[in-house]
Amino acid sequence: MKEVRYFYVPEAAQSAELPEEECQHAVRVLRMSPDDEMVLMDGAGFFYKAHVTEVNKKHCFYAIDEVLPQQRQWKGHLHLAMAPTKNMDRTEWMCEKATEIGFDELTFLRCKFSERTVIKTERVEKIVVAAVKQSRKAWKPVVNEMTDFKRFIKEICDPDSQFFHVCPQKRFICHCYEESDLGEKRLLKDCLSKGEDALVLVGPEGDFSIDEVRLAESCGFQSVSLGDSRLRTETAALVAVHMMNLFN
Repeated sequence: MKEVRYFYVPEAAQSAELPEEECQHAVRVLRMSPDDEMVLMDGAGFFYKAHVTEVNKKHCFYAIDEVLPQQRQWKGHLHLAMAPTKNMDRTEWMCEKATEIGFDELTFLRCKFSERTVIKTERVEKIVVAAVKQSRKAWKPVVNEMTDFKRFIKEICDPDSQFFHVCPQKRFICHCYEESDLGEKRLLKDCLSKGEDALVLVGPEGDFSIDEVRLAESCGFQSVSLGDSRLRTETAALVAVHMMNLFN
């Protein structure tokens, strides 16, 4: 009995052909043939049972047999905004693992102490899609382009902004400054509210600047800690996603 294969097809219900990259995998790697079963994932909450109807070197056509609406595995819209690491492999690893855990939106920040100021989101998208298929998630996280920190905060503060998919109810910024500098800093896990949309900011390897922290706080962000250990950027980002997911 053949294993049922999963494919990412963003508009599966409106199409009858696998996208080019998925087609190449189905044809060249899996050597699928007519009547082979497959599951299509649209990344927007639906799975589709389908079967191959026709296949050649460049095309793989399918027919949908059953529509399978999925239930969300967590409540609220979970958004991570992070400054990517100088070593891009570490950021890509974080994106893969965070997707496997489960969250909704990812934004890359360009901060004062950022060592990486340019990022290719196309590659990150591919990593996220692969992780969605591997972990069989019904929703694909939105991946936003790199954004200047000050612009990001300004857009979040603007109630009419269309920059983000969801304006979060809970806003947090993780940093390593002592509590005495900026007032009380609680653990993130003690500040989350189940079912509410949440946004967590994680800074670069040199941390956010003190001015960036103060700007965020002036716009309603709450300073939080992820624990006593000093974490690498990508580890802190993954811990934040894990906390948000577990809480919801």
